[in-house]
Amino acid sequence: MVTGELKRRIDALWTEFWQGGITNPLTVIEQITFLMYARLLDINEARDENREKRTGKSFPHRFKEDEQHLRWSQFRHLGADEMLPIVRDEVFPHFKSTVASGTAFAEFMKDAQLMIQKPGLLVKAVNMIHELPLTEGDTKGDLYEYLLSKLTTAGINGQFRTPRHIIRLMVDMLEPKPTDVIGDPSCGTGGFLVNVMEYLLQTYTSPEAIIEEVDPETGAVEKIYTGDLLDDDQRNHIRSSMFHGFDFDATMLRIAAMNLMLHGVEDPDIHYQDTLSSGFTDKFPKQASEGFDVILANPPFKGQLDFEDVHSGLLRQVKTKKTELLFLALILRMLKDGGRSATIVPDGVLFGSSGAHRQLREILVEKNQLEAVISLPGGVFKPYAGVSTGILVFTKGGETKDVFFYDVQADGRSLDDKREPVEQNDIPDCLARWRKRDPDKDTNRESKAFFVSADEIRKENYDLSLTRYKKNVYEEEEFDPPQVMLGRMSLLNEEIGREIAELQEMLG
Repeated sequence: MVTGELKRRIDALWTEFWQGGITNPLTVIEQITFLMYARLLDINEARDENREKRTGKSFPHRFKEDEQHLRWSQFRHLGADEMLPIVRDEVFPHFKSTVASGTAFAEFMKDAQLMIQKPGLLVKAVNMIHELPLTEGDTKGDLYEYLLSKLTTAGINGQFRTPRHIIRLMVDMLEPKPTDVIGDPSCGTGGFLVNVMEYLLQTYTSPEAIIEEVDPETGAVEKIYTGDLLDDDQRNHIRSSMFHGFDFDATMLRIAAMNLMLHGVEDPDIHYQDTLSSGFTDKFPKQASEGFDVILANPPFKGQLDFEDVHSGLLRQVKTKKTELLFLALILRMLKDGGRSATIVPDGVLFGSSGAHRQLREILVEKNQLEAVISLPGGVFKPYAGVSTGILVFTKGGETKDVFFYDVQADGRSLDDKREPVEQNDIPDCLARWRKRDPDKDTNRESKAFFVSADEIRKENYDLSLTRYKKNVYEEEEFDPPQVMLGRMSLLNEEIGREIAELQEMLG
């Protein structure tokens, strides 16, 4: 649980970086990530040393005998002028040697650089991070999520975070299993993968195994899910071979890997890869040799690539330079037969008139099972962008017969840049209607939820926009008869005349 006290610590740490001249939110989180990693290395080393003493078995060490001064527990006690050169010139270069541990995160740490130039700032950051509960399984993940919530501006290459409640809707709609292999071709900070982890723990925890913790300051009760219904094989799969993410932004990958590690995924399979490029080899992880079971994604919008930079297999599916279309083709390529996806797309994908737009929608309807089109309101991604979007839910292969449409008009947040909580929220109803959906019953086009047959979609040139099929309800307003309106105007004129006369009398 991230208590009020923990939030104050994070806010204070953030302020220290800001006052120290590091104001880019992404850079702040990256630097905090590096320092967290340095502390976790020492925590894990100490844990293995204790295991050696108890069992007599040796474990590979992260620090040699002459490198003990590089451990967090050693350098954190140094003064400011002594700490900075050791951390900058020895601790950070030491990250490169941790690549031998074989984790994807260690691979991304090998080019880490300390951006903190002020000795005093480093000491304050180290002391503050030392007080954070990085050894507490549930709290450390929530803590990092709170850090990520401070990304209030778009990141590099137009990337931005998908609202957590929208991610959770998509995860709940797909209902991933603990045996699935799950991917995200543009994983960013890893939000989709982390939410799947949280979903699995909640779904596979028995009522008696739920732990309730009370925030001593606010009295709020938080439920902690232990996942007691997961067997050992499922737990091992979740920890080391379930989650696979791709991105071409090394900073995002570091953050995603740390995010997953702090949520209990010990060795996340995160790759530096431009998945649309001609250099993408289709060499999936061995767990996904036949394709992924589930793909959740919010790919970059509005991008354009040169044809020579795009994987030829994607161009054979849809000849276009638009990234939003290419990513959908990529997801279909990455899924196994019967694999499912929930993907966020800009509204233009749903109704665009170009040949490539129509071709891709036709592929979804005619060669796969298009299951749902969820229309989202235009302010969902503010303050990053005001673009209107939708969620496409589909299965690779199969046959499309009827498509579930839902018109989300409110998501529990204001649709302005502030995104403050409001009462209006269609998300719970959307999920409830999805779970009890019935093409024979959900036929009212004036409702927020209804089905449209594949035959009707074909007749509409594969248009998937909700407005094409929904019937708007207009309430009739009663107007007074003309003679009544004239009488009211006459009375109003008399009243105005009296007020003018009174005013003239007062003025003499």
